[in-house]
This record gives sequence, structure tokens and C-alpha cells, in this order.
Amino acid sequence: MHRAAYLFLLSTMLLWGGNSVAGKLAVGHVSPMTLVFLRWVMAVLILLPIGWRPLREDWPQARKHWRLLAGLGACGFTFFNVIFYTALNYTTAINVSIEQAAIPIVIILSNFVLFRLRVRPLQIVGVVLTIVGVALTASHGDLGQLLKLGLNFGDAIMLVAVLCYSLYSVGLRLKPQIRWQSLMLALSIAALLISVPFFLWEVASGRVVVPDARGWALTLYTALGASVVSQVLYIKGNELIGANRAGLFINLVPIFGTLLSVLIVGEQFQLYQGLALALVLGGIGLAEYSGSRTVTAARAKAREQAD
Repeated sequence: MHRAAYLFLLSTMLLWGGNSVAGKLAVGHVSPMTLVFLRWVMAVLILLPIGWRPLREDWPQARKHWRLLAGLGACGFTFFNVIFYTALNYTTAINVSIEQAAIPIVIILSNFVLFRLRVRPLQIVGVVLTIVGVALTASHGDLGQLLKLGLNFGDAIMLVAVLCYSLYSVGLRLKPQIRWQSLMLALSIAALLISVPFFLWEVASGRVVVPDARGWALTLYTALGASVVSQVLYIKGNELIGANRAGLFINLVPIFGTLLSVLIVGEQFQLYQGLALALVLGGIGLAEYSGSRTVTAARAKAREQAD
């Protein structure tokens, strides 16, 4: 079970890391809100053939929980991306990477407040190690640069994005018992509907950049890879090991994004990138070792009580 979860989550973070590179390559080829809107148009079109029939059959359950599904689609699929793109207009990529590293911490705190889920000391050490790895990547190997960072409007709204995705991750615990095809189609439709006002605002303000050939190709990647496939894998991984443990993998996104930039954009590989990857993977390994022991102990205790 754990091996499948790790494969799902590592694949998800690789696809999301590719999304970071796609965002860099999309500048000047498609505007941010247009990209968000079109990626969910495409995602819905991709999911309709495989999700329409299951959603019809699961409709009684989906309709009963439509508010939750709409909220999950809004927080995890639309608001996070809209705020993420907007924040980058006001603050640096370094700040955004560091702030995004807070997602696992917010997930852990939210799970404790809402569900009283506790964490072990080794899990906390693992979280700290992954954050150091992200900081090393964001500062290009010079942690002293972080002391010079200033905070501004972009940083403030990025914290809202962090909260949105954290609530989405924790909220998956409450999702109705419907098939993944139904869940993804419902969430994507919600994300599409909620992205419409942002797209219309961009049109009205005259800031639209109609996608060219590269823009369409990048939009297709964000729809298929970064929206449909990755979200299915993240939901599956979340189901298998829980939001606390799955959320920690999110700190691999800036690491994979940097490494993919080396491979795709042609940036030069640096020693600090390898060190950062080792720190993040080591932190995840420590947290997973502790988390899996907790689960094993809980199951053993449950079996003893049943006997």
C-alpha cells in the first residue's frame, strides 16, 4: 500500500514541478487567468468521456455533498492557482517557494485542530528538513539571502493560497464515497465555473494574451498532466497514507521544478540542488518511518482490543 502511495505522490510532484516550468515558459504566450480558465475547460473535456456515466450513477451521493465538492474544487483547483499566479506579480519566486513550504505545516495543524490527529517528534524533524531543502533551492544555495527578503502584498496573498490548498488536502478526508471519475469530474466542473469570473475580469481589463502555438501546448500540459493525472494521483496517495504524510511530499515541487529546468530549459545543475533533493527526500523518509510506525502500532492495538 505504501509503495503505491509513494509512487502516486512522487509522480504528482514531478508533474507539478513540470507545471512550474510550464508557468515560466508560458509568459508572453498565454495570460495567467486565461491559462487557469482554459486548463479547466480542457480538463472537463478530457474527463467527460470517462466520468459522465459514473457521475450520473453517483449523483445521489454527489448532490448530497455538492457544497463540499464545490468548496474542494474552489480551494484546491481554482483559488490556489489564481492566487499563486497573482502573487508572482508582486513578490519573488523565492518568497513563493518558501511560503509554499508551509503547506505541510498548515495541514498538520488543521488536522490536529479539526480531527485531533497528533504527530510524532520524528515527523516534525522530517518537516523541518524538507523546509530547509526548499529554502536551499529557493535561495540558490545561499541561505543568508533569506535574511534580506522583504514581505509585501504578494506574500500576504500567497499565504491565503497556502491556506486554500491545505484546507483542500484536509477536506479530502470528508469527500463522499464516490468513484474517482465522478469525484474528478465534479471537482473540475466546480473549478471551471469558479474560474469564469477571473477570466472575464482579465478580458475586461484588457490583459488577455490569447495563446499561440506554444501557449496552447502548455495549456494542454497543465490540463492533462498538472490538473487531471496529478490530481487523481494526489487524491489516491492522500487516501492511502493520509493528508499529513501526503502533504509533506509537496515540498518536492520546487526541487523537481528546479531539476526539470536544468533538463528542459537548459539551466546549469548546481551542487546545492542535489543537496536540497537529499534533504527533502531524507525528511520525507524520516516522517514516513515515524508515520508508518504510528499506523502499525494503532492497528496492532485495534486487533488486541478486537480479540
